[in-house]
Amino acid sequence: MIQKLKQQLSRYYLFFVVSLFVPLVFFFIYASRYQTNFFAYLVIAFSINIIILVAFYRRLKRKKSQVKLQKEDFFERANMLKADLEREAQVISAFRQKIISYSQLKGFIEKLSGCLTLEDTAHTLCRETGHFFDHGDSTIILYIFDSNSGELAIASAERNQRVVNIKSKLGDMFDRWIMKTQQPLYLEDTKSDFRFDMEKMQEEDLRPLRSLLSVPLVIQKKVIGILRMDSPVPGRFNEEDLRLLQAIGDIAAVAIENAELYDKVEDMAIKDGLTGLYLRRYLLERLGDEINRHFRREQEMSFVMIDIDHFKRYNDHFGHTAGDIVLKHLAVLMEKHFSAPGNLICRYGGEEFCLTLPECPKSEAVAQVQGFIEFVAGEDIILRREKTHITLSAGVASFPKDAKTKEELIQKADDALYEAKRKGRNRVCVA
Repeated sequence: MIQKLKQQLSRYYLFFVVSLFVPLVFFFIYASRYQTNFFAYLVIAFSINIIILVAFYRRLKRKKSQVKLQKEDFFERANMLKADLEREAQVISAFRQKIISYSQLKGFIEKLSGCLTLEDTAHTLCRETGHFFDHGDSTIILYIFDSNSGELAIASAERNQRVVNIKSKLGDMFDRWIMKTQQPLYLEDTKSDFRFDMEKMQEEDLRPLRSLLSVPLVIQKKVIGILRMDSPVPGRFNEEDLRLLQAIGDIAAVAIENAELYDKVEDMAIKDGLTGLYLRRYLLERLGDEINRHFRREQEMSFVMIDIDHFKRYNDHFGHTAGDIVLKHLAVLMEKHFSAPGNLICRYGGEEFCLTLPECPKSEAVAQVQGFIEFVAGEDIILRREKTHITLSAGVASFPKDAKTKEELIQKADDALYEAKRKGRNRVCVA
């Protein structure tokens, strides 16, 4: 447009100059051949032409200045339009990415809905969150708040779809900040943020950490956990990533709450409400599986029945509430003493308890139970401000030496228990 305008001005001024000088040339030829006194008029005409040309030259300069300004204005508008187009392209691209992300969220919700237990939910959450972000060096961590201990506890941690070991099991200063403020945290570079002391952070966790995204998982204004992503590369995340992680966190909070409720219902179905130990029904299910496993591997396992001696006297003397205290105290002691992996402790009924010791020969089981009986006998229990003691009787049977089925194994251990009672209690007998 500017070039076309310049060409039009050039043609116009060329036509004007030619139209002025052609008559002068004609009059000059006429005066030099026919009438010399006509030169005076030519001088006057020439002077007038010069004045007119000067005026037109000035006007031409003004026009050129205007054209230059128009040209600059045109380029400025062109740059603005280009910038607008680039912004529109970015908006369109971001909108397309949102559509893709929201479609992924639909599948994400469906996968979380298929998880029942808290453990499955935690692993699925970390694994599927990694699919939303193309950052192979980023670590995804899920912390869940433990209402019993009052602290965060790591539920799952993954990097590039693989489980990783995190040193800060209870969270670090970033997680404590989240719990305190209940606000999301976005750090482009941890070293440039004045709120956090990275030297102290390096003492807590040896992992290199330069950028971070973290959101609280909130249900009814209560933080139940933290979903976090961190990377050793500064500037790895952006605000759009934070918004997406917040959307994931809202879904995750509901899924975790549902999983915790499911686990509680499951515990209520298989655990004793007083002692927190497994019930007889769960024992019978597990004991059959354990027997089959030991049969395939040709290994020995032991089964123990334990009973509190003269328990009725505690109820009669101190009341049933005191009896409940004794049962709970004994359950705690059993969990501490028989804490090896695979051991199964159950409340069989009333004041009777049973214990499954996998891959444990009968002689070793007897030694463990005898040590426990002696420990309990020396333990003080305060009931109604009165110091007292309890003693235990126990019977031990083993598979496959003493029994071939779970029913027979339980019966043999129970018979050994009653033998211990007949022999004076506070002892262990074997089948």
